[in-house]
Amino acid sequence: MKMSKPHIVAIPYPAQGHVIPLMELSQCLVNHGFKVTFVNTEFNHKRVMNARDDESHIRNDQINQVPISDGLELWEDRNDLGKLSEAIQRVMPMKLEELIEKINQEEGDKVTCVIADESCGWALEVARKMQIRRVVAFWPASAAALEVIFSIPKFIQEGIIHKDGAVLKSQMVELAPNMPTMKTTDFIWASIGDKTTQEIIFQLMQRSNKTVKLADRLVCNSAFDLEPEAFTCLEPQAFTLAPNILPIGPLLASSRLGKAAGSFWAEDSTCLEWLDQQSPSSVIYIAFGSFTVFDQTQFQELALALELSNRPFLWIVRPDISETTPYPEGYKERVGSKGLIVGWVPQQKVLAHPSIACFLSHCGWNSTLEGVSNGVPFLCWPYFADQFLNESYICDIWKVGLRLDKNESGIIAKEEIKNKVEQVLCDKSYSARASKLKELAMINIKEGGQSNMIFKDFVEWMKS
Repeated sequence: MKMSKPHIVAIPYPAQGHVIPLMELSQCLVNHGFKVTFVNTEFNHKRVMNARDDESHIRNDQINQVPISDGLELWEDRNDLGKLSEAIQRVMPMKLEELIEKINQEEGDKVTCVIADESCGWALEVARKMQIRRVVAFWPASAAALEVIFSIPKFIQEGIIHKDGAVLKSQMVELAPNMPTMKTTDFIWASIGDKTTQEIIFQLMQRSNKTVKLADRLVCNSAFDLEPEAFTCLEPQAFTLAPNILPIGPLLASSRLGKAAGSFWAEDSTCLEWLDQQSPSSVIYIAFGSFTVFDQTQFQELALALELSNRPFLWIVRPDISETTPYPEGYKERVGSKGLIVGWVPQQKVLAHPSIACFLSHCGWNSTLEGVSNGVPFLCWPYFADQFLNESYICDIWKVGLRLDKNESGIIAKEEIKNKVEQVLCDKSYSARASKLKELAMINIKEGGQSNMIFKDFVEWMKS
């Protein structure tokens, strides 16, 4: 008789930085004998399927990728996170319930666990309503970012923010010593979109603070050694606000010698051959994730800065940007083979390449972990959400990178970029600290490391 496998339904928030780490966790769980149904929105499911190459077909049938509607019309803008979040909460709970019912009525392994992004509290509600045995919240970002969200009631009480999330006092906030500092105007919700979007995202976070209590466990894509103060801060709150918070990161495909999955764009691997031809520690790698947009002036300043640096560079310009934003006149001819500009790359492989010297990054948490885990120094250019917090970790706490400062017109000028590139590459203390931080991160996920042991306990609990 065939033994049934524990069957997980995994639901990410529908953004690239949420899909990839949950897919990574899913692949780790598959390696431990679980079956996973991975639920993307129809829009993202199509993108993920179209972006796959032959190699990245998940190498077994244990992850079944399933689409459900996000409630928006095909032509509506998924980068409008307020509109997207509202539509999701309206439509997806019912769709998820129908999906779980359908799985449980079919021949095969019944659903034993739901793992949902902490921002998808509605999915935790569905799991509880349907009496799923194990209910887990997944937090794909830093513990510090979670602490900021859990501190919302305190910020309201102290008159720092209004009950609708509007910032009342512009000041610097530090939640605990040795934790990142941030401007109140850079609070996660306060830096996303327009005022309406900010209010919607703020309400979503307040709702998540309530729904997270429905989870039995809260797993976090971080390591205790990377942010001990944040995890220590979260511990007293765990009993009132959340279940046990388990650091199991960094979740990286490269750590299990696998291939990253879940990308929204096709990855151009030819850049690795180009990197092979460059000197060790010589290339500036520039990538801004899936959301960052630039106006034409800023885009051109960056382009000219890379030319001025007179160093080889690999610059990721997403297809949606390259179609709308022109390069300076004659730019590509002048740069020639010194610079390679491509649409999307296998980033973990790029950052692991010996020719990479530094990472000019938007400081999304996945990119931050990937840079840290490869011992690469940073130049920080945050765009929104938790990226300012991650910038503070990189520059103030870990001291493995530098900020880029805007001029009086709100532009990061080409001279500023060129000077900071020189500074981070010529001062060897940045790469020395980055190498030490890499050891600290990687020791956690190796056999006997703290994240590794917590993950094994988590697997045992899931199976019990």
